[in-house]
Order: sequence, then structure tokens, then C-alpha cells
Amino acid sequence: MNQTVLLIGINAKYIHSNPAIHGLKAYADHYYPNRPNGCRLTVAEYTINQQADTILADLYQKKPQIAAFSCYIWNWRMIQDLLGELPKLLPDTALWLGGPEVSFHAQNLIQDFPQLTGIMVGEGEDTFLELLHHYWEHTPALNDIKGIVSRNGFTGTRALTDINRLPFFYDLQKTDTSVIFGNRILYYESQRGCPFQCAYCLSSIDKTVRLRNIDTVKSELKQFLDSRVPQVKFIDRTFNCNSAHALSIWGYLRENDNGVTNFHFEIAADLITNEQLEIMRDMRPGLIQLEIGVQSTNETTLRAINRRTDIDRLSKTVASIHGFQNIHQHLDLIAGLPYEDYESFAHSFNDVYAMEPNQLQLGFLKVLKGSPIEQQAAEYGIVYAPNPPYEVRYTRWLSFDDVLNLKGIEEMVELYYNSNQFAHTLPVLAREFASPFQMYEALSNYYRANGYFTNTPSRTYRYQVLLEFACSVAGDKRALFIELLLFDLYLRENLKSRPDFAPENTIDKELLRRFFTQEAQNPQYLKNYQNYTSTQLLKMTHVERFSYPVWHENPVHQAVRLKTPAYILFDYQNRNALTHDAAFYEIYF
Repeated sequence: MNQTVLLIGINAKYIHSNPAIHGLKAYADHYYPNRPNGCRLTVAEYTINQQADTILADLYQKKPQIAAFSCYIWNWRMIQDLLGELPKLLPDTALWLGGPEVSFHAQNLIQDFPQLTGIMVGEGEDTFLELLHHYWEHTPALNDIKGIVSRNGFTGTRALTDINRLPFFYDLQKTDTSVIFGNRILYYESQRGCPFQCAYCLSSIDKTVRLRNIDTVKSELKQFLDSRVPQVKFIDRTFNCNSAHALSIWGYLRENDNGVTNFHFEIAADLITNEQLEIMRDMRPGLIQLEIGVQSTNETTLRAINRRTDIDRLSKTVASIHGFQNIHQHLDLIAGLPYEDYESFAHSFNDVYAMEPNQLQLGFLKVLKGSPIEQQAAEYGIVYAPNPPYEVRYTRWLSFDDVLNLKGIEEMVELYYNSNQFAHTLPVLAREFASPFQMYEALSNYYRANGYFTNTPSRTYRYQVLLEFACSVAGDKRALFIELLLFDLYLRENLKSRPDFAPENTIDKELLRRFFTQEAQNPQYLKNYQNYTSTQLLKMTHVERFSYPVWHENPVHQAVRLKTPAYILFDYQNRNALTHDAAFYEIYF
């Protein structure tokens, strides 16, 4: 019989990797190195974008003794399809599941899927290690392995893992590791557990925070830095819940920055200390990025979901970090929480929008298996989809019509705000509305009325659509919005042809020729373009004439025409590390 055990991860995107299966393999390799001959442990990763039949064929060709799936809300439906087909092709293969999607209500799943041998619940390192001994050396007995649900029932809760026993599973110097993880986000864990008890989150179940030894963490971070990997995402649930731990890591990253690697953290902004802010202030732009779950600014809602957040302090911290202009901040909201109706959510949206995050994620409540909110769903009148991702349909406070309206607003925020392509146009347009929320609501209605949700405009045509929308509410300012959109457009790219809404570029060609000849000989602005001719400089940059001060960081409230046209030079060789906007300069002929 084939003695291969296959750990299977099915990711949401190719750029993702599955730390769970790689962590299990590394743990088994470290603590069970002397295996019986012929016993192999391997991993296989796929994505939900692949055809189930393609994955099925690959699994069939591997013919493992055990196939163990890592289960999450994004892959559970595909795994169910595979569970229905694999026994037909590999009847002798034992099928095991693990992960957050199956760790709760596992006994029901065993009844629903009789083809399963068992489910590993909770943290799996030691459970999986003993399972390998069971299959390869026939000891211990299956019923003696804690943390398993099988036909015989639940074997009992296993003690929490000592995370200082976990080996580092990225050996970045090995060629095969480079193949596995090349061009992917790498995930890293410096702690487990969360001290908070947010009702919608599975982390609320494990309230014991376990920190990895800080010297070990630094030595492992050094490997990422030495290998110059593009991005490392910390999967710690609330990274800065232990202030000293966070301070030490951020200080280490600041002092050892390689100029390339970006580190992502989920934090509670209201816990940030002044000492941590001082470290952040001096970081390279793009060294770290922060994801901050605000979820709501309704105090009644926050109390209902057991979320202790000082919104005022959070807002001030976000503003301080925003002032540094070196750290990307991603702020989250959740629609569908208890006591949050449409009007209340609009208020939360406006509060968070005023904090000027680099990205604002408008998400919808997902009633996860095992979460406290699942137990309270009936009490709050929360009706949600029966299949993953178990997203809210409506609540006692939020109707399905409201949810659909918020879905449209979410799409507008994603296309226009989070794309960062309209950073100068949107603030001016927002002044035509009572609030930012009303602007995105009106824009969503405009999309719906014109059929744009059915036929989504291309990236470049969205500028034209936004101009049409702006003119529908402020037609007397068409010239201003044309220039704002042109400025935003040229910040992003050096267009080969001008958009249809743009007037002819009437800059005198002789003035341009003389300017670029001077820049080629004695550069005043384009100092990173050595050895380029004036003709090449002209093609590699762009100069646009503006009659309004649209390039100001905070555009003026009134459309004040300048006495003399201004000329802006866009420099595409130099871009903002956070926004990727081209550098620009006001020039004079």
C-alpha cells in the first residue's frame, strides 16, 4: 500500500499560501524524522479558481494513503465536491479534515459525510503527529488521540500547543522552497490567541495569548529580510495586544529594513502607544501596513458584540499615523451587526471615512460556525446564507433592501476609493453631498440606473463615468471635474492617447522642446534620468496645462480660476511608495 500522507490546501488565490499545511508538515518533519521506510509526507496546494475535476485528477495520480484537507469558508464547498468523488476513485484512501470550518459541529459533519475517517479539531500539530504514528506504526490507537472526532465520537480536548515548539517552516535557502513560495504572500505567526471576545470572531474562543520567544521571532524575521521576500503577513489576531512584544518586533524591523520587504499586521489602533508611534514615524514608506478593524462606531453595537474600542483614541491614532505619510492603513467596517440599522451604518461609514484610510473595507457579517454570534443569531433576528461564507441576508435592524443598497455602495467604494485612482476628484465631488456616504449611495444608484453593474466599465472608462455622474449633480463645474480627473489619470499612467473627455493639449511644442533640452543638459526636476535625450524625456514623462489648482493635496473649496495657467510635470520614474502615484512638479516656461 502507498504510505503517502498528503496535506491539501485549496487557497482563495494563487498568490496566497497555506501556512496550516506547511506548519503541520514542518512539525512532523521535526519531531518524527525517523519514519518507517516508504512513509512519505507531502503537501499539495491548489486554488478555488481551478476546476474541481483538475484537482481531482491530480489527487488521483498521487494516490495517497491519507488525504487530509485544510478547510476554510472559502474552500469548503469545493472540498465537499471532492469528498463526493474521491472515494469513487480512491476507495482505500482515508479522508481527514481539519481547520476552522470543520472544528465546530464536527460530529454533525461525520454523520453528513460517511466517507470521512475523521476530523481533527482545534490546533492540529500534536494531533496530526500522533495520527502519523497511528497509521505508520499502529500506535497509539485512534481513540487515544486527543482532538479527533470519528464514528466513535469525540476523543476529548487537547491542551493548547506550546508555540515555541513550532519549527520555522520557510527554509528560504532551498530551491524547492523557493519554487513553492515564490511570488506568494508568506504568512507568519508570532503569537496565538486573542484577549478580546468579539462575538463574530472565532479567535474569541481562545482567550489565552501565547507569545513566541522574541529572539526566535527576530531570527526568523531575519530570514525573510535576508531573502528579500516581497511581503510577509502576520496572522496574529491582534498583533499589538502585548505592547512590549509589538514594540520589540517593530523596532527590529525598523533597524533591519532591507528596503524591499513589506510586513502586514492586524492591530487594535486604540492600543498603540506613543513609543510605538515614534518607531513608526521613522520607518521607510511601505515597510509596514496596518489593518484596523473598526467594525462600527455605534457604542450600543460595540457593546453587543463584546468589542471594547475607544473610538476617539482610535481616530487620533489613525490621524497620527496618517500624518507620517509612510504607512498604509486599511480600516474595516462590518454591516449587519446587532443594533446597526441603515442610518447608523451610514454614520459609522462617515466616521471612518473621515479618518482618511488608504483603504476602507465595507464588509458584511459572516456568521461563522462556533462563533458566539451564531448562538445569538435568532435573538438578533440575523438571517444568513446557509452555505459559506454564511453572509448576513438581513437582521432585525437591516432589511434585505438595505443590504442590497450597501452592496452597491461597497462596489463603488472598491472601484473609486480603494483603487486610489481618484484621490483628488472624490474630495471635491463629496462637497456636493451632505456626507460621503450619500455620495457613494448616489453613485451606486447612478450605476444601477445606467446598467453599469451589469456591464462594469473598464478601468479607464470609469473616469468618464465619474465625470458624467459629477456633471449630473454639479453641471456648472464640468471644467473643474475634467481637470481633476485628468490630474488623477496622469498621476497613474503616461497615457498614449488622451481620454475622450479631455480637451486638446495646447502646450506650445517649442516651449516643451526647450524645457526638455534644458532638463537633459542640466536637470532641475528629472534628476533620475541620466543618459536620456530630450526626446526620450518627453516620451517618458507628461506635461499638462491646468487652470485650476487641482494638484493641491487638499483641493480648494471653490473653483477659483488662476490668473495664469499652471503647468504640471508628471515624473513616472519616481512614485509614491504607498499610492504608486507619479511624482509631479509645477514647472515654469
